[in-house]
Amino acid sequence: MTRLPLAQAAPAAPAPHRKKKKHVSGDRLSATLMLVGVALAMVWANLPGGGYEEFWSMPVDLSLGGTHWEFTLHELVNDGLMTLFFFLVGLEVKRELTIGELTDRSRATVPIVAAIAGLAVPALLYVAIAGGTSEADAWGVVISTDTAFLLGALALIGPKFPARLRTFLLTLAVVDDIGALLVIGLFYTSGLSLVPFAVAIVLMVLIALVRFLPVGRGFAYSTLAIALWVAVSLAGVHPTLAGVAVALLIPVFPPRRTDVERAAELTQAFRESPNPSYAAAVSRSLRDSLSINERIDNAWRPYISYLVLPLFALANAGVHIDGQTLGAALVSPIAWGIMAGLVIGKFVGIAGGTALVRVLGKGVLAPGLTMHRVAGGAVLSGIGFTISLFLVPIAISDPETQNIARVAVLAASVVSFLLGWAVIAIGDRISPPTAVGLKLARPVDPDRDHVKGSMEAPYEIVEYGDYECPFCSRATGSVDAVREHFGDRIRWVWRHFPLDTPHPHAQEAAQAAEAAGRQGQYFQMAAKLFAHQDRLERDDLFRYAEMLGLDADRFAEDFSSAKVARRIQDDRLDAEVMDLNTTPTFFINGKRHIGPYDSASLIRVVETPLAQRRLQ
Repeated sequence: MTRLPLAQAAPAAPAPHRKKKKHVSGDRLSATLMLVGVALAMVWANLPGGGYEEFWSMPVDLSLGGTHWEFTLHELVNDGLMTLFFFLVGLEVKRELTIGELTDRSRATVPIVAAIAGLAVPALLYVAIAGGTSEADAWGVVISTDTAFLLGALALIGPKFPARLRTFLLTLAVVDDIGALLVIGLFYTSGLSLVPFAVAIVLMVLIALVRFLPVGRGFAYSTLAIALWVAVSLAGVHPTLAGVAVALLIPVFPPRRTDVERAAELTQAFRESPNPSYAAAVSRSLRDSLSINERIDNAWRPYISYLVLPLFALANAGVHIDGQTLGAALVSPIAWGIMAGLVIGKFVGIAGGTALVRVLGKGVLAPGLTMHRVAGGAVLSGIGFTISLFLVPIAISDPETQNIARVAVLAASVVSFLLGWAVIAIGDRISPPTAVGLKLARPVDPDRDHVKGSMEAPYEIVEYGDYECPFCSRATGSVDAVREHFGDRIRWVWRHFPLDTPHPHAQEAAQAAEAAGRQGQYFQMAAKLFAHQDRLERDDLFRYAEMLGLDADRFAEDFSSAKVARRIQDDRLDAEVMDLNTTPTFFINGKRHIGPYDSASLIRVVETPLAQRRLQ
């Protein structure tokens, strides 16, 4: 971004801080590895000799005492390793339901309704086309979106400012996963054996109680989880659902102040007297300050994304393609039902559900998220790779029909990716994202924004900044002078834009301000934060709350609440939508101010029509 020199009022000020460019995302790498797995499987399956089928049909024997199990390599991947994938899905579902997007009804309404419609419409479309065949019950193949491939596809497409769409699709995918898991458990499970099922219920109760153990929780979770997998398998329920059950029973919570303070006390003790006992205590307290849900997710996700899912693709995408298979697929109502369900059904369900909710006034899209982007995401949701291929051998018994179904799933995924790319690219060209950065993306809302001055004032300054940024502190002084100059004719609005790399305390400082705001003292806390920018540790923030006479327990609860985190994240996403990369950044009467931000310069821009036109 081109910069003009700073005003002479601050000649020694260094350049404002910038956000670092993001590296290649994990979503993109995971999708790439899965594509490599698909390609290798397709090549391998079409080599002469039938080596692909023979390899994945190799038996694997496992004995424990007098009990003997026999699997094929394919079953080991689909029933064993994929349990870890469903476990990770379950962790994400639990987290979103407990402290994430799905806790906010107003925020979650649109993607939840869109996801439900995106589950139902594809299934109905499949039944309408293939309902007269022997595989009418295979409608489950078309209902689910592949979360990993969906986010990876979005990363590969690389539209400008994708954060809002990614958040929408991730929330939608979580609901989609819940629906898919329920379908597997209710409709694609063999006859139930009561004794192993009763044992599984007891094991789940024990898993729920593990959280109360003083030590050894990791070992207890692992042992009981393995036992539950065996019991669920013997009960006739698909064993991957054991992973979901364990995940839903593992607790998740935001970091608690008492745990963090305890870790800090132990760290101080270790600093003063380094010894193995203190080191072990510090390590244990740091670990316990985060929920096991988040620790496991963080530790396991790379292995699931970069190993298990590509291995699943290698084991399931190998379809022997010849003229006979392609010919059969072209005339098969099952193949066309799968294609229509994934490509058309997902688009109609998600885009239609979103539009319906908006028309009825029951929900709104996040600021900066347009319908053409939702439509593009809806088309991309037709990538039903993982769970679709997972369900093919469960829902369809005939091997030849399975091959036809796999061809349809792969074809639908490719078509959905290309069409989704086209919709987003063409839509962005016709209606460019509002994130060009010259205009304020979201109008000021006195019910959610932090405003000083009257909403009837003819002039407006919106500032994006953070409380650890020295330029923001200096700029706030400039704004005070501007407000004194204009009086009631101007309002000033603050929005959060914590730059985490140069300002590691900015996020928690924003949380403290928001928590204070919930007790009516937002600007009083903001003043203290700016006055003590060199003292923004968590203990300092809570001390400032005490100095302001705030309710300590309520402040602590709000400080770590999901609502406060989302409030700050909203402003962060607005900043990304507008391609902001410095603090402070000003918008004057809705237009971005580029240049010096001393009080004289700001006053001149506010007052001068010519200066206003230069910003257009």
